[in-house]
Amino acid sequence: MTLEEAIERALKQNPQMVQAAGSIRNARASERSAFGAYLPSLSATANGTLSSSDRLNPDTGTIVSGSNDSYSAGLSASWDVFTGGRRSAARQQAQAEFQSAEAQLTTQRFSVSLSVQSAFFEALRADELMAVTRSRIELAQQGITAAERRLAVGSATRSDVLRAQLELNTARGTLLQQESQRFAAALNLGRLTGLEQPVAPSTDTPIQPVPLTLSREELVNVLLAKAPAVRSAEAAVASAEAGIRSAKAQYLPSVGLSAGYNWFNEDIAITGGRTSWSVRLGLSYPIFDGFVRDEGKVRARTQAEVAQSQLADAQHAVRTETERVLNQLQLAEERVVLSRQAVEVAQEDLRVQQERYRLGATTILELLTSQTALIEAQNNLVGLRFDYQQSRAELESIAGRKL
Repeated sequence: MTLEEAIERALKQNPQMVQAAGSIRNARASERSAFGAYLPSLSATANGTLSSSDRLNPDTGTIVSGSNDSYSAGLSASWDVFTGGRRSAARQQAQAEFQSAEAQLTTQRFSVSLSVQSAFFEALRADELMAVTRSRIELAQQGITAAERRLAVGSATRSDVLRAQLELNTARGTLLQQESQRFAAALNLGRLTGLEQPVAPSTDTPIQPVPLTLSREELVNVLLAKAPAVRSAEAAVASAEAGIRSAKAQYLPSVGLSAGYNWFNEDIAITGGRTSWSVRLGLSYPIFDGFVRDEGKVRARTQAEVAQSQLADAQHAVRTETERVLNQLQLAEERVVLSRQAVEVAQEDLRVQQERYRLGATTILELLTSQTALIEAQNNLVGLRFDYQQSRAELESIAGRKL
């Protein structure tokens, strides 16, 4: 499975992504509701009543049973002419909540992407480490052959063969451990992608360091302006400020307009009957509400102060994390270059030691030391290449965009 396929599958089945998408739908519904507050409300009613009634017939002096039927229908509309700015504040809050939900969705998307990339690269790392260990096994076998050849001609001792055999056994044990680690990484990748089985990562994925398209200063400025964490905090500030305006609007009167049309008939028929209509314009102003408005204004201002503090903290956090990850990227990139050079030096050193051991000019201990140095250099190179990819994925998670 390629990295893109793994990320796509994980995004579709991740519970947090489903929740974030639901928050987007809820925020859209809130926006429609806030806009609907500007529109008049319309309602219709219909009633039918059938009741019995007894009366005295004065001519006969007897009780006569009968019925008393009534049917009615009505249509009414109402519209808030003036609300002191509460509707506009509610709409601004709804818009801010939608922006925050979008930012949270972006954050969650790249959080899932980071988790998948970590599992994916961990499985690839295990593959490459296993390849290094297999080359170590091959070198150990070559060392055994060389030691046995020298032992046969009397230029080496039995200890040389035993040390070479010990190196082979150690390498085989390391390979078994790495196979177990690779299997665990493949299982984790399968879980993230919604599969109940190990998933092997595609080996065609490029893992070489790729320079960033933006400079360090440009990248920091872009992230401070567009990072999802900052956008979400900015939306919270906008929502809190709208809350203050909504709280202040409680001190202003509200004006409402309503109209109604009603029909009444004693027979179940459309024709006939009586009709009535009404139009009402009213003003309402709460003179004293037990300090409820004051409490709402204090709470709104407190929330605004908290939101401003959280925005500043989010900006500081983004800057700090960006600088930290950029330093990791730069360090990993430079160490990859040095590690490649170390591998080349170790390969040449091992070649020289192998030739010297063949000629009897060195000991098995020096040969094994050169082999160990080469394996360590190759393992370091593998680790640094994947450390770079991990740091780059972390930076993209902070930015909420591909870099």
